[in-house]
Amino acid sequence: MKAIIMAGGEGSRLRPLTCDLPKPMVPVMNKPVMEHIINLLKTHGITEIGVTLMYLPQKIRDYFGDGSGLGVKLHYYIEDTPLGTAGSVKNAEDFLDETFVVISGDSLTDMNIS
Repeated sequence: MKAIIMAGGEGSRLRPLTCDLPKPMVPVMNKPVMEHIINLLKTHGITEIGVTLMYLPQKIRDYFGDGSGLGVKLHYYIEDTPLGTAGSVKNAEDFLDETFVVISGDSLTDMNIS
């Protein structure tokens, strides 16, 4: 199974915190929210992860790189213009060649996705 993390939103409701920081990079317990999501996916055996980006994409790419530091493989899909929820997933369709789960880049959860 693969995963898509939708991490492209501007986080306008969290301003000024997100003026220079993508919402998935907001720290919770000294780690970006998205790092918690990646760890959840890895716990359930999902290590091939596509990440859709639009707002300040380089901040996320600089922090996570290729994902190897967290034991996963990250593939990035950057939107030049906002594509919306379904559009961001469709933007990564070449990556989605098997069953996949989609999760928001600002979701904190411990749901069982196995």
